[in-house]
Amino acid sequence: MHNPQITVLMPAYNAGKYIREAITSVLEQSFTDFELLIVNDGSTDDTLDIIKSFNDERIVVLSQENKGVAAALNNGLNHARAPYIARFDADDVCYPYRLQVQYDFITSHPYYSIIGSGVDYTDVNGNLIFTWQPDALSHNEIRQLSYRICPFIHSSVFYKRDAVLNAGGYNELAYTFEDHFLWAGILKHEKAFNLNQPLIKVRLNAESVTIDEKWRTGKFRQIKYNTLRKGNITEAEGRQLSEIGIKQLSPRIKRGAYYALLGKKYLWNNYQPEKARKNLLKTLSISPLHLKNYFLLLMSFLPERTLTRLYQLGKRNFRLPEAELPTAVLNQKELNYGS
Repeated sequence: MHNPQITVLMPAYNAGKYIREAITSVLEQSFTDFELLIVNDGSTDDTLDIIKSFNDERIVVLSQENKGVAAALNNGLNHARAPYIARFDADDVCYPYRLQVQYDFITSHPYYSIIGSGVDYTDVNGNLIFTWQPDALSHNEIRQLSYRICPFIHSSVFYKRDAVLNAGGYNELAYTFEDHFLWAGILKHEKAFNLNQPLIKVRLNAESVTIDEKWRTGKFRQIKYNTLRKGNITEAEGRQLSEIGIKQLSPRIKRGAYYALLGKKYLWNNYQPEKARKNLLKTLSISPLHLKNYFLLLMSFLPERTLTRLYQLGKRNFRLPEAELPTAVLNQKELNYGS
């Protein structure tokens, strides 16, 4: 078989609601020399049936027992036939020029191993919430970020397959931040660049395993940032992270985190206070003891200029090595992965 230039690597777990649109957006790329490698991670819904409904020889499917996204990605990396990997999630959407833009950039700048991009965030129905642009563009800027800031949106990343394999692939103990953990290590040896241009749409939804960072427990955040700082993670730490994360997979917690996230985004990134209040009231009806959301609700009555200043102050403070983000700043959506 012809070896393609790009492997679009897509893990999928119970993504039946969204995967048809995701696959279609890949097949309609202006750059056509790719394979779409889908790792079905033990889905129990109609995900596999939808994948099989497409008749395109570029689609390759691997099926495995449910082992989590990091294991699915490592399985895909080991079977990928292309020298370049375009990461993508089963509930996101690629713009038609995504592969062409990133392929042209990395082949004309071969000293870079990892290329990220801006993204357009949407709600569960695909409505635009805001456009996210990277905190750092050049390699030097990326290296200067605090270890607490993930420099890329995972499903937008385009990288050299060998660079990630040589780094050991994704650490399966880093529950929901396997990408952040990978970048923290690999950027010591490999160069990266972020494109400002949005190349994908990332769908925020209440079914994601990864939730708003502020809805994680203090213990989860402590372990996560400690492992990122020291550059390694033990099996005991990985087990703790997984146990805490699994307990937070209840529909109530995930819905509450989803509406809280929308409320914050309509405050800090796309000032629409009425929409912010609507979503914050929803999350308070689900989790009335989540006191920080009352504070955000009050802040929705502040003028846009004041909120913008507070947001920029919070971003500047978070670049200090031991600083914490203000309550209203989202760490990032590390991986949009269906549950």
